[in-house]
Amino acid sequence: MTSPGSKKVVTTDDGSEKKVSGNLGKVSFSGDLNHSGSHSGSHSRSSSSAGGGEGGTFEYFGWVYHLGVNKIGHEYCNLRFLFIRGKYVEMYKRDPHENPDIKPIRRGVIGPTMVIEELGRRKVNHGDVYVIRFYNRLDESRKGEIACATAGEALKWVEAFEEAKQQAEYALSRGGSTRTKLSMEANIDLEGHRPRVRRYAYGLKKLIRIGQGPESLLRQSSTLVNDVRGDGFYEGGDNGDAIEAHEWKCVRTINGVRIFEDVANFKAGRGVLVKAVAVVEASADTVFEVLLNIDKHQRYEWDAVTGDSEKIDSYEGHYDVIYCIYDPKYLSRWQSKRDFVFSRQWVRGQDGTYTILQFPAVHKKRPAKSGYRRTEITPSTWEIKSLKKRSDAETPSCLVTHMLEIHSKRWCKWKRTSYSKFEKTIPYALLLQVAGLKEYIGANPAFKYETSATVVQSKFQDVPNGEYVDEEMEEQFYDATDSSSGEEDEEESDDDDENQDNKEIKVKLKNVSWAIASLSLKRPKAPGASNVLDASVDPVSIDPSQFQGSLRKGNGDKDSNCWNSPSGMGFMIRGKTYLKDNAKVMGGQPLLTLISVDWFKVDSAVDNIALHPKCLIQSEPGKKLPFILVINLQVPAKPNYCLVLYYAADRPVNKTSSLGKFVDGSDSYRDARFKLIPSIVQGYWMVKRAVGTKACLLGKAVTCKYLRQDNFLEIDVDIGSSAVARSVIGLVLGYVTSLIVDLAILIEGKEESDLPEYILGTVRLNRIELDSAVSFEV
Repeated sequence: MTSPGSKKVVTTDDGSEKKVSGNLGKVSFSGDLNHSGSHSGSHSRSSSSAGGGEGGTFEYFGWVYHLGVNKIGHEYCNLRFLFIRGKYVEMYKRDPHENPDIKPIRRGVIGPTMVIEELGRRKVNHGDVYVIRFYNRLDESRKGEIACATAGEALKWVEAFEEAKQQAEYALSRGGSTRTKLSMEANIDLEGHRPRVRRYAYGLKKLIRIGQGPESLLRQSSTLVNDVRGDGFYEGGDNGDAIEAHEWKCVRTINGVRIFEDVANFKAGRGVLVKAVAVVEASADTVFEVLLNIDKHQRYEWDAVTGDSEKIDSYEGHYDVIYCIYDPKYLSRWQSKRDFVFSRQWVRGQDGTYTILQFPAVHKKRPAKSGYRRTEITPSTWEIKSLKKRSDAETPSCLVTHMLEIHSKRWCKWKRTSYSKFEKTIPYALLLQVAGLKEYIGANPAFKYETSATVVQSKFQDVPNGEYVDEEMEEQFYDATDSSSGEEDEEESDDDDENQDNKEIKVKLKNVSWAIASLSLKRPKAPGASNVLDASVDPVSIDPSQFQGSLRKGNGDKDSNCWNSPSGMGFMIRGKTYLKDNAKVMGGQPLLTLISVDWFKVDSAVDNIALHPKCLIQSEPGKKLPFILVINLQVPAKPNYCLVLYYAADRPVNKTSSLGKFVDGSDSYRDARFKLIPSIVQGYWMVKRAVGTKACLLGKAVTCKYLRQDNFLEIDVDIGSSAVARSVIGLVLGYVTSLIVDLAILIEGKEESDLPEYILGTVRLNRIELDSAVSFEV
């Protein structure tokens, strides 16, 4: 801890050291980043490389809500202007571009130990915002929150902070004194009053603005602001990274909306998957907000089913329960009033695609009541995917898909002869929601106004060495929640500032095989991973029979409660030219051999399983293997579970290969590259939509811990560290006994030297039974 007036050593990006002094203020910035979103994904990547040592650095700035609790326990929500310059962060009460002499009220650096997490949607003073929490992983009691008006802006701020972490990690990797490194990692308290700082910005090539300023924010969340003032990573490829066996056929076009059915698995007398698809001229963030908004005055303009809606409960920011009544005269001959209860669960993928799951539900707050006929709404999913713009002047647009399962016999008659009775059903009304949504947004030009990042030229001086030098301090921006110093003054001065600013359709495995075989005729296969393992060493023989895990290996896809290791041909990975044309190729055989799988039942998440005396890593055959990769997937439930995968190499890892750099790299390097591709090969279609097929950087989505010792690397993946991941895994566990799940593990290729990608290992989990988990002996 640095005391006021003390001197400390600052290490600049070129590795030089500078002694600075000054009063260090306590940071009591509570909450996640809010208001304006950060740069777009493409800008994020370029800024990372630019800031990584090529002399250029990006800045991210915009308005956010600063959430927290003051010294006397009162909650506050203040509008603040946030600036991220490299690894440095500043907070202002006003826009410093318009007020050049204004001083920041908060100042610090984003250290490598900071963890950033999206908490989802939350009601604050009668308005909904999207909250981000960040804390120091060395001491999770030191945390804070900020909030944004839209989910898209929240994710962009998360990306901006991740970029700042990479800047800090890069600064450490370039050298500097041990004292400076310890300061970055361990000096987490900021004592004293808010700092007075002098700022010098060098090599700033561009500023990336998040959001459109306070006017836009106030317009989007007017209820929130009025009450506050009154009271107080694009993954290339549009079709996912795993091959699916759907065969969609367009059966009708209505009001510019295409209606499809899945003919690949259709059987007479059983349900059929149907979807409505349309291009909507608005950003995916805008469409998502319109869909989630249950204000009846807006809903009446496009939705004939769920217009009269009321939110009766919400959970963890990504799940809510809605009660709805509707007039049946438009849909049936029955004149009694209808009502229903349904749940909504949503996730936002790292590529910016939104998925909303809607299930029929029951809730104690809304039991069946007299005069209303309780109806069960058809399960359905929404998918909102941004479409790439050909030019900056082009209006943003997105592809909106609404999918549901229809069991009505009237469907077959309608698609052939426009059978009118089907048009009186709820499934038909749900399909037409897409048409209503498209027309409603098209009739309101304000929705077409994109709130994405705007790039402007830097107002700061350019200097060739490309450094940002802090003359007085280098401290963690947000490590403390104690607001006894500084925050109280900020709250008191806000008053003056206000005047100035259930049936399953089974997908047969033969259909997947057919899809893979047909695709292999059109796409090149990924070349083998060359030079990843040390070719100068003779390979050792790997005998999986020497390694017996608690989950047995299966005898085929018809077997249950077991595992297998499929080929990588069901996954699409980055090809050699991906950085130029986003081209992906079919995965080849895994580099590593899956030798065993453990399925444990635990009271709480267990780390460092490889160090347990009874772990196969500690056995004599395990010690003889050149390298073992241990993936410990920690599954939150009651009880908790650990799925442990053991992958072995027959040769030592080449230190200069992408795998070698990953194995011996820093945690931030690993977090930025550790990738998993999921695929539900067989199972309930709603679970498939929830899990998706897009690659996920696990280190960015959830907390990952790494243990590198001897001949192994263990990765402990805490799925429960993310509210979104907890929500999805909860849905998966409900259907796990009927699911066949494929997973592929790989290292993301970010540089040309790391391409093409190769699959490290795969696993197929066949209808796992929760009760079969073995208690883990601590």
